Amino acid sequence: MSEKLDIGIIIGSTREARFGHKAAQWLQAVASRRGDMRVDLIDLKNFDLPLFNEKASNLWLPSEDPRAVAWQKRIAEFDGYLVVTAEYNRSMTGALKNAFDQAYNEWNHKPIGFMGYGGLGAARAIEHARLVAIELQMVPVRTAVHLSGGDFMAAMKGQRSMHEVEAHLLPAAADMLDQVAWWGEASRAARDGRAKLAANAATAVAAA
Repeated sequence: MSEKLDIGIIIGSTREARFGHKAAQWLQAVASRRGDMRVDLIDLKNFDLPLFNEKASNLWLPSEDPRAVAWQKRIAEFDGYLVVTAEYNRSMTGALKNAFDQAYNEWNHKPIGFMGYGGLGAARAIEHARLVAIELQMVPVRTAVHLSGGDFMAAMKGQRSMHEVEAHLLPAAADMLDQVAWWGEASRAARDGRAKLAANAATAVAAA
């Protein structure tokens, strides 16, 4: 059996009154039941990221702000990502977009899945986030988890727990996690292969 994938679950809202941490904890519990991945919560509130203010993306120049560098180092640890997002005015949260913008190289060639919550399950926010992920050379998977309508309102108001509404979410969650696992294995193998080729090329040049 292949080594487990390391998957980061990013909580995409930093508001004090957010619901995102509850949804993320539920998703972490579901993903942790699998034998093919290790999952870890990544809370944007813990990184105090400034608004992007670098001279350029770190595709072109190393970032200077230590908070941005710390963020890059953290997300570089993972083979793929699950993002939990709200929808603000038909898009993702500003905090999440800024977190995407604060790195480039570290996102490359990795899968990403989404869970959204809100009246429409953050469907429009997720579509926007998928476009951003493509620009970052990621692999956004087809299936997302949408906590919406009455289930969302009941969970947000504390009338029902995530466990009590999960029957409507589990089929999509299983499908999304299967896709993240497949692309995670494939992309990790490709990255490892490229790294070996680069190492062999460097050795050959040194020996010449």
